Amino acid sequence: MLETTTPLRLCVPPSVNIDAILRERLRAEPDAVLAEVRRGDAWEPVTVAEFDAQVTAVAKGLVALGVDPGDTVGILSRTRYEWTLLDFAAWAAGAVPVPIYETSSAEQVHWILANSGISLLVVESDANAATVASVRDRAPMCREVLVLDPQDGGAGAIAALTAAGAHVPDAEVERRRRLATTDDLATIIYTSGTTGRPKGVELTHGNFTLTALNTVADVPEVFNGQGRAMLFLPLAHVFARFIEVIAVAGGSVLGHCPDVRDLVASLKQFQPTYVLGVPRIFEKVYNAAEQSSAAEKARGYFNWATAVAIAYSRALDTPRGPSLWLRFQRLFADGLVYSKLRGQFGGKAKYAVSGGGPLGERLGHFYRGVGINIIEGYGLTECTAPTSVNRPGGTRIGSVGTPLPGCSARIAEDGEILLRGPHIFRGYHNDPAATAEAFDGEWFRTGDLGAIDEDGFLSITGRKKEIIITAGGKNVAPAVLEDRVRAHALVSQCVVVGDNRPFIGALITLDPEGLAGWLTMHGKPSMTVEQAMTDPDVLASLDAAVARANEAVSKAESIRKHRLLTGDFTIANGYLTPSMKVKRAVVLADFADDVEALYSAGRDREPAAAR
Repeated sequence: MLETTTPLRLCVPPSVNIDAILRERLRAEPDAVLAEVRRGDAWEPVTVAEFDAQVTAVAKGLVALGVDPGDTVGILSRTRYEWTLLDFAAWAAGAVPVPIYETSSAEQVHWILANSGISLLVVESDANAATVASVRDRAPMCREVLVLDPQDGGAGAIAALTAAGAHVPDAEVERRRRLATTDDLATIIYTSGTTGRPKGVELTHGNFTLTALNTVADVPEVFNGQGRAMLFLPLAHVFARFIEVIAVAGGSVLGHCPDVRDLVASLKQFQPTYVLGVPRIFEKVYNAAEQSSAAEKARGYFNWATAVAIAYSRALDTPRGPSLWLRFQRLFADGLVYSKLRGQFGGKAKYAVSGGGPLGERLGHFYRGVGINIIEGYGLTECTAPTSVNRPGGTRIGSVGTPLPGCSARIAEDGEILLRGPHIFRGYHNDPAATAEAFDGEWFRTGDLGAIDEDGFLSITGRKKEIIITAGGKNVAPAVLEDRVRAHALVSQCVVVGDNRPFIGALITLDPEGLAGWLTMHGKPSMTVEQAMTDPDVLASLDAAVARANEAVSKAESIRKHRLLTGDFTIANGYLTPSMKVKRAVVLADFADDVEALYSAGRDREPAAAR
């Protein structure tokens, strides 16, 4: 199949904007809990009416400080309750909120400030404010910078805005809340910049409202008015931002976790019913559970329980379903293993939404067998986060599901995925040339490669710009190999190389946290990453991981040699984007000598399966 479409479930009038979703929730259930905010060890509820009152108060402050309808307002902060409050307050004031990653460099901050023309910026800390101050003379449009948590003990941004807006009539905010239509700009979200300077993606109120309301109608098992969702991924990214909006639309209770080091404790306290994450998070939870079982001398039970979970999930896709014996084994395994693993997500999560990369078939079956259905989907910033998703009642593990209502997907002659629908952005901010290049008529060029099966399920096979062509003319999509290698507990990152080379190679970095657990699991003494790079057992395990990854491809596409790098790829050292994607071009340029070493005779490791 070369094209598939899912019809819209519902339409919205042109007058509907994102703020209208909050106003409708206020009309329908003012006393329902919209969010819970962590205060120490307790989570304090905030009703819809209380949240709306706070939104109005902060919006009045924006008005008082000179923010006009259509002005851009910046938010530079970790994911926290105040982020969501500022987001909805900006919309209530008729403004256009622009997120900035709190890990952004001074130059990245300057580019977004200048390119989007931010007039007022709210930052989380004095350190963030100092970063802004270093470039503010080159961004004259930014006339005000407020700090959420000032170290001098003065009034934070929320209190300052509330005080500033005390004299602004409620009627002015009520007027502004109704100004934006579906065609008007709702936000500018800057891409993560894996291939160059970030581009500002212009998303409209219609992009968000149509996509969110149709998703709520299409996936009632998750967005049923009884859900609880914890946000911990960056709200500067479109994925978490969309979940923020859809949680309000779908009647969910929102929680926020600013620091991933507190995530496990926060999940156990908050007890979400659905979790959003990226594949790496689910891989780490699995690896940690496996390592914990080894420490408790129960690795045999864990391996058996893993096999049962995967077999049970696979049986769900057969006409007869799981056998009575398999159901009994799963019940027994639940008490030993599965219940503890579900407890890592708070104990009440039935669903998890995964995006940002392929999860892998084995992990998908494992989690479904455990009792957490991972709803894997696909999307980009340019399509307001999701374009396709597996449904609880229609899942094909290994795929990214079928299109959401109103969305269409097409496979071009060269295998590129093209998208069309009301979720597609209107263009790149102040960049008509890039906008024109991104479209083939009415179809958006994703840059991703994929296929559509006979039932309309979409699968992703790689990135068009990342296709490697070996010296022998073989086209290789590196993502398949990289994702499989990275699933190993010892591995942090994997970059496959081989353009114009005689064979495929890989650069690998070790995960310090994964290393510690792996050493415990295998009864080995503690060692540094540098020591591990020469340890025979570590190297043998990595060889086996590469060999397993090679099972997914032909011999010509397989990794023949791999090389360990000292250190890791991080946001801080410039090798990862804020959304945790590897900047491939930067890695290849900075580690050119390591790549060259892979192709020097007698150098580096060659897995036995690839010889």
